[in-house]
Amino acid sequence: MSKFMKNEYDLEERLIKFSVLIINLVVEVPNSKVGNHLSGQIVRSGTSVSLNYGEAQSAESRKDFIHKMKVILKELRETFVCLKLIYHCKLYKSESKLLKIKNENNELISIFVKSVETAKRNSSH
Repeated sequence: MSKFMKNEYDLEERLIKFSVLIINLVVEVPNSKVGNHLSGQIVRSGTSVSLNYGEAQSAESRKDFIHKMKVILKELRETFVCLKLIYHCKLYKSESKLLKIKNENNELISIFVKSVETAKRNSSH
């Protein structure tokens, strides 16, 4: 387990499941110029969160860990905006599935905001 974060495996699994939800959503987005653009964007940001979390677990220092966690937070926020675009453009098959993904995205953002705050606070000691 990382010396910087507790429950790493639970959060890692949650991020992997979130990335899978994004991949499954992208499969359903219509094959159009807009659909393909947004699909490419969200598959990059929505899957990078789980990949970057793996990097954060190997952080070389607390400063490096905080930086990597901030990158994950940035990607989560980008994914959230992309989900809102997909929602408003009605580029989805199941509204309930999309809303579930948006909710999970929002919860993950909250977790990472708190994690970054905690890591920053602990680094000043």
